[in-house]
Amino acid sequence: MLRPRDRPEKRTTAALAPRAVPAPQPADLDTGEPLGAPPDSVAKEPAAMSSSLHRRRATCLVLAAAAALLPVTACSGGNGNASSVTSTASSAPSPAAQITMKNFAFDPATITVKPSQKVTVVNKDAVAHTVTATEGKAFDTGNIDGGKSGTFTAPSKSGSYRFVCTYHSNMKGTLIVR
Repeated sequence: MLRPRDRPEKRTTAALAPRAVPAPQPADLDTGEPLGAPPDSVAKEPAAMSSSLHRRRATCLVLAAAAALLPVTACSGGNGNASSVTSTASSAPSPAAQITMKNFAFDPATITVKPSQKVTVVNKDAVAHTVTATEGKAFDTGNIDGGKSGTFTAPSKSGSYRFVCTYHSNMKGTLIVR
């Protein structure tokens, strides 16, 4: 005798017949309505627009606003430190003083600055350099890694100050303060 679980299932012809699946209808991407809908459904009031259309438009507006702000934020520095601008009483600002380290040499090798003027040092080599006064402790940038920059303040006393890179003794220069 066959137990109920050993008996073959009864299948009706309806269960074996293929099911009719409605074919997908192409839809308008903006409204979600089937293409070829009656003309009166095309001219809808703005309030009757679908929520997905509103979401798409809102997303586009947000992305456009973010893209418009990108150039502003890209030019804002990026080091995370707030900077302040100080103004001086002089009528014309002193020209920027800059020493560039490139190909294991200072450019310019001799630079003239005003007393206590800020000097920017740009390292265009791949290795670290310094700008260090050879006599006393008049100024020293410390390590400036390759591709980075730093600053130092020129001595307040007028004079001629020789400087070197402490890592590369062949790199020599002169800072004239007057």
